[in-house]
Amino acid sequence: MQGPSKNTIGKYRWVITVLLLFSTTINYMDRQVISYLKEFFSTPVSKGGFGWTNTDFSIVTSCFTGFYATVTVFAGWIIDKIGTKLGLALSLIIWSFFGMLNALAGSTVALHVIIRSLFGIGEAGNFPASIKTVAEWFPKKERALATGIFNSGANIGAMIASLFVPWCMAYWGNSMGYKMAYLLTGASGLLWLIFWFAFYTTPSESKKLSVEEYNHIHSDDAVIPTESVEIVAAAPKTSWFKLLQYPQTWAFFTGKFLTDGIWWFLLFWLPDYLKKQFGLTGEEVMLPTFIVYGVAILGSTFGGSLPLFLINKGMPVYKARMTAMFIIALFPLVLLFTQYFGNKAHFGDHAIILAVALICIGAAAHQAWSCNIFTTVSDMFPKKAVGSVTGIGGMAGGLGGVLVQLLAGRLTDHYKDTPQIAYGIMFTICALAYIIAWAVIRILTARSKQIVL
Repeated sequence: MQGPSKNTIGKYRWVITVLLLFSTTINYMDRQVISYLKEFFSTPVSKGGFGWTNTDFSIVTSCFTGFYATVTVFAGWIIDKIGTKLGLALSLIIWSFFGMLNALAGSTVALHVIIRSLFGIGEAGNFPASIKTVAEWFPKKERALATGIFNSGANIGAMIASLFVPWCMAYWGNSMGYKMAYLLTGASGLLWLIFWFAFYTTPSESKKLSVEEYNHIHSDDAVIPTESVEIVAAAPKTSWFKLLQYPQTWAFFTGKFLTDGIWWFLLFWLPDYLKKQFGLTGEEVMLPTFIVYGVAILGSTFGGSLPLFLINKGMPVYKARMTAMFIIALFPLVLLFTQYFGNKAHFGDHAIILAVALICIGAAAHQAWSCNIFTTVSDMFPKKAVGSVTGIGGMAGGLGGVLVQLLAGRLTDHYKDTPQIAYGIMFTICALAYIIAWAVIRILTARSKQIVL
């Protein structure tokens, strides 16, 4: 007997994905503001700036990342307890408030560190809540695509910031422009709460969900073959200690640790790279960064659709996921050639076009990788543990991000007169991270059993 057609199943679950898309867009728009203010922060005090060094900037961004990483693991656990509706709303309120408070920090590095760190506490809840929501609202074969769609908000948010922040600086001037950039981006997130509370609930409580769509969402929950399951004795709650006993948890931990920092590097240091490598001004940086983040959206949707295509061709979920991730991990290798093709002595005015093209491929590959590695959690763990495991991996990714940013700051200060060397080292790290991460994940998940708690 054939099941219901796609037309009769219903599409309300995709409305939920759109809500997550907008929350992620706001999340990344708010965190990206600081990268387009770096030039102002680094301008000498005598010329109206803050007089920060690259190391100062890296300390601020890495402290944010460190707090983000630490709190993510707790945020995932809390969201598993209080639910996604309240959890994501609280996260957004916290990050919006401290995002606006950045406008009052002045030029003191220590004050920026404190406020930006508290800002990271709120931002930490977005991905654990979003991944848990996808696990609740989608069957396994659709989760990577749904994750890819909402994850593209990271690029949209970065694109908006790349245009909006320089506009604020030009319209209001440096001394007021940076404050308005923080205030307006932070305040915009509060509007999202209206739609979140109006449209979101769990599938079991939703009055807008048809029976057919509800059954479709839970189509792979009813029966799980015993040979593909690792059963754990029932417990009143899912503890981190229990989760850390499984190689699946460490696979996600390692994958995030090795690759999340690459995206943090592109977010916070791409404008600086374009200025130092090609001599661009603040306004001239807008277009190439806009293009990089725009192309990355295609990577997010491609990464989500590739395993679905393989699954529909009859490939098992685990094999499809790992095959897709291997293909994706090959693309960042082009970053090894960024500095060669970005050399004006070799390619003249075409150098920036070639370098940006390679960075576009790397950024798109990261987003494709990201939506798949997130989905491995709901592949391997039951829904009630998804938030906790995602939080553990988010902590690992944040720690990796801290190390990458501190390294970028130290290298760019050490090679102040030859930034090409510093960025050559950084792009080499970016290129190799994904294929190494894939190999580790493949080894740790070779048994590919789904855990039942």
